[in-house]
Amino acid sequence: MTDSWHSLIAESEFPAEGKIATKVGGWHVLVAKTDEGLFAVNDRCTHQAALVSTGRIRRGAVMCPLHGARFEMATGRCIGGAYKDLRTFPVRVEGGQIEVCVPNEAPGMDETPVVI
Repeated sequence: MTDSWHSLIAESEFPAEGKIATKVGGWHVLVAKTDEGLFAVNDRCTHQAALVSTGRIRRGAVMCPLHGARFEMATGRCIGGAYKDLRTFPVRVEGGQIEVCVPNEAPGMDETPVVI
């Protein structure tokens, strides 16, 4: 499987709240700016398939709004519950644009959030 870089937003236009959720190449992606830098994860809780982007980000971790599981943005590691880690994606700034690298193959059902 190969991956491709996609431009998301100008770095200067990144939301003040420190996160942006978008869909890129079929993947739901959450990009967050923490004290440690920019990070991107699959926007799907591994427990109940909810969008984690609707949760708050504190101390470099995003909290699932459904049940409170916390995931480190830098590594995707679950630190507040016994759930599978989130998939992470490389993120970079090129020419003032924030870019994320996602697989060219669309996500399967186990990596797609339930969106109502």
